[in-house]
Amino acid sequence: MTYDTIILGAGAAGMMCAAYCGGRVLVIDHAKAPGEKIRISGGGRCNFTNMYAGPGNFLSQNPHFCKSALARYTQWDFVDLVGRHGIAWHEKTLGQLFCDGSSKQIIQMLLDEMEQAGAELWVQTEVKDLRKTEAGFALKVDREGLRLSLSCTNLVLATGGKSIPKMGATGLAYDIAKQFGLRMTETRAALVPFTFSDGKFKELSGVSLPARLSNDRTSFDEALLFTHRGLSGPSVLQLSSYWHEGETIRVNLIPDLPLFDLLRDQRQSSGRKALTTELARHLPARLVDYLSQHIPMQGNLADQSDTALSDLIAVLSNWQLTPSGTEGYRTAEVTLGGIDTEDLSSKTMEARDVPGLYVIGEAVDVTGWLGGYNFQWAWSSGHAAGTAIAGR
Repeated sequence: MTYDTIILGAGAAGMMCAAYCGGRVLVIDHAKAPGEKIRISGGGRCNFTNMYAGPGNFLSQNPHFCKSALARYTQWDFVDLVGRHGIAWHEKTLGQLFCDGSSKQIIQMLLDEMEQAGAELWVQTEVKDLRKTEAGFALKVDREGLRLSLSCTNLVLATGGKSIPKMGATGLAYDIAKQFGLRMTETRAALVPFTFSDGKFKELSGVSLPARLSNDRTSFDEALLFTHRGLSGPSVLQLSSYWHEGETIRVNLIPDLPLFDLLRDQRQSSGRKALTTELARHLPARLVDYLSQHIPMQGNLADQSDTALSDLIAVLSNWQLTPSGTEGYRTAEVTLGGIDTEDLSSKTMEARDVPGLYVIGEAVDVTGWLGGYNFQWAWSSGHAAGTAIAGR
C-alpha cells in the first residue's frame, strides 16, 4: 500500500498537516479516536489559539526557529478557518480564545478538512517497524489484527511528546528521530504543578488568588491555586517551564494590591480589630490563618507601626519557596524540549539530512506558554510541513 505522505499522529499538528499535503495521504494513530488532547483541552472547550501569539511566547534552544512558521500561518488564519466552519468562539483572559460550544467542534473541523483533502485516517493502528528506503520510507503496522506493509515518499512525525501518558503519549517521535540520526535536546515536563514533599499546603487545598510568581529569569501574573500536593494554577504552570530542580521561586501574594495604604487606613477606622481579621478582607481567610502560623501577625491593627506593616508587606510580596519537584508528565500539559531544531528546516519542518522526513508540533523543541500557544504551534508547524510537501 503506497502513499505520497504518511503522518504518524492524529493530533492537532498531524490533522492540520494532512489537510494541506495534497496527493495520497494517510494519518495513523494508535488511539481509539483522533484529537484526544484537543477533546480534553480547555475544560472541554479547547483554548485553540491566543490573540497575542508570537515568537516571544515560545521556549526553544533556538528562539528564532518558530518565527517562520508562525508568521506564515498566524492565529488569525486559524480564527478564519474556525469561522468558515461556523464555530462560535469567545475570548477569555489574556487573549485566550475558546469555543463557545465543545472542543469536539475543532476535531470535527479538522476531520472535515482532511476529508475534503482526500486524506485517510487509521486509528488503533500500531507502528511495528520503520526504515528508510531509496524512494522514501517503508513501514509495517498492526491494524485490526493484520500486519500491513506500507510505503511513502514523505513521513511526518506528529506524535507529540511525553506529556499525559494516560492519553497515549509515548515519545515515539523521539525514538524515530534518534533512529534517523536527529539530535534531541533535554526533555522534561512543563506547564505542570509544583509539588512539596512535606505536604505543607494540604490545609490550603482549593484556595486561589491572583499572584505573581517569579524566578531569576521571568515572572507571571496570573491565578495561584493551592493543592494538597503543592501549587498549581496558571501562574505556577507558566513558571514551571522556566524552573529547574532545586531552584527557589518567589511568590508575591499582593502584586496589584496597595496593601500598606489599605491597612494604614483601616488602622484609623478599625484599629481595635485583630490584624489577621483586617488582613482577611484582602486575602483568603484560610491563607491568612496559615500565614499567621509562620509570620508574626499578633495583636490588633492599632498595635502595628508603619515599620511593622512594611515588614509584613515585604514578606507577603516576596514569599520564597523551594518546590521538591513537579507532578511530572502525568499532569504536564506539554513536554519541554524535543527534537533539536538545528536538524530541521524552519521553513518546511523537514529534516536537513533525511529527505522526506518532517517533524511538527510538540515533538519539536518548541514549547509555548499556557493559553493556546501550543495549539497555535501545532497549526503553524503542521501548515508549514503540509504546504512544503504539497509544493514538492
